[in-house]
Amino acid sequence: MSGMSQTAEELNEENREVILRMAGSGDDLSKPRDIDFSIVFADRSYAEEFTSGLRQLGYRTSTKESDVAPGLPWDVTVVKHMLPVCEAITEFELFLQAKASPLGGRNDGWG
Repeated sequence: MSGMSQTAEELNEENREVILRMAGSGDDLSKPRDIDFSIVFADRSYAEEFTSGLRQLGYRTSTKESDVAPGLPWDVTVVKHMLPVCEAITEFELFLQAKASPLGGRNDGWG
């Protein structure tokens, strides 16, 4: 879903569209839930360094090899329990991107 390094405005627009689709399909957006954020890396050691840092902050994470993003085979999932609110999702994506960028990682959407 997310490109290289998107602005808050671009992320907000994408996230708003996803949340509107969720609402349109009957999802109760007033209930907090676990949301999985995907961050992809080219290098396993960088993915593991990113994962370790987020675990120290108290987040649940998992790392797996996947083919979702060409050239970025290491897919890290970060779980955050939250309301599906556009601005909060965008804020967390920007936080993750700031942590991932120095390690060559990038956001690859949420669900």
